[in-house]
Amino acid sequence: MKLLYQAWTANDAYDWLFAASLFVLVLLALALARSILRRVLAAFATRAGAGLDNVVVHVIDGTKLWLLLPAALYAGMSVLNVPRKLASVIALTIVIALIAQAAVWLNRFIVAWIRRQMGRRTADGETITALSMISFAAQILVWVLAAMLILDQLAFDITALVAGLGIGGIAVALAVQNILGDLLASLSIVLDKPFVVGDSIMVGEDKGVVEHIGIKTTRVRAPNGQVIVFSNNDLLKSRIHNYKRMQERRVPFTLEVVYQTSPEMLQRIPDMIRRAVELQEKTRFDRAHLKECGAHGYVFEALYTVLDGDIKLYMDIHQQVNLHIIRTFERENIEFAYPTQTLFIQAHKLDDTRRDPSAQPVRRLSAG
Repeated sequence: MKLLYQAWTANDAYDWLFAASLFVLVLLALALARSILRRVLAAFATRAGAGLDNVVVHVIDGTKLWLLLPAALYAGMSVLNVPRKLASVIALTIVIALIAQAAVWLNRFIVAWIRRQMGRRTADGETITALSMISFAAQILVWVLAAMLILDQLAFDITALVAGLGIGGIAVALAVQNILGDLLASLSIVLDKPFVVGDSIMVGEDKGVVEHIGIKTTRVRAPNGQVIVFSNNDLLKSRIHNYKRMQERRVPFTLEVVYQTSPEMLQRIPDMIRRAVELQEKTRFDRAHLKECGAHGYVFEALYTVLDGDIKLYMDIHQQVNLHIIRTFERENIEFAYPTQTLFIQAHKLDDTRRDPSAQPVRRLSAG
């Protein structure tokens, strides 16, 4: 109060009237600048890209006039003769107000950006939960940093506070490192999307359809019906095969025919395989060759591509290819080889010596 009394007595009525007018003009100018800036940035953002205008407008709408009052007050007090301490208090108030305003802007940007990401991504529960957690944690961090800056401006020693927060954060991180690892892995899965709910994946020797992506674990339904629960952190450390995102599927297969097949027929078999593949829709024939002489017959190796990643479609097409090859071989009297053994017996004519042992004397050797 003493500082205000000194300022009141040190200036006449004209000075106070001029200061009040300047205060009102600066406040109106700030409000007008906010409105103009909102319109200009919104128009520019609309031309720059769809959806960005909502983020910009949301941030500009966060400009609080009551936080800009200290700036208008400082402009008005600049034409008055005020004590040094009062001027320092007003300057400190302006700095604190600007820090708070910057925190409001940054928080509103985070909220608007998270909402935009939610709109661009699949609206599933896992994505919404993860993005909401990111938004909440980021806003808390912004306000913590703003509070520390304000305390620093108020001449508080925040060195010990920062050190304490650092040590406490390290202790908490060590205590819950597994939980934090799974949490960060969950956020990585949701944002990077190596797989989503409904994808068919294979991790190591385990495979199945993803049913749920949680904060700590991911549940996969195996083909036999059991549920496999993976830790999110361990899951990202593994090599994941995502079959749902296959654009096409390569199908190698072999077949074996008996050794009694004639060379002319062997030369026709690759064309028979090609015909069986090309009769099916959504297929691309690659090759078919006589590969080797196997243990039970001639081995043919073939390769074709199904132009779709769906496993059911692949199985249906491969079944039709096999059936067509079987019918063709049956019509051409070509036999498939299977594990068999052929025993060839050759008669040998015995000589006279073996037939009549007595014909040749046997010499006995004695020791000594």
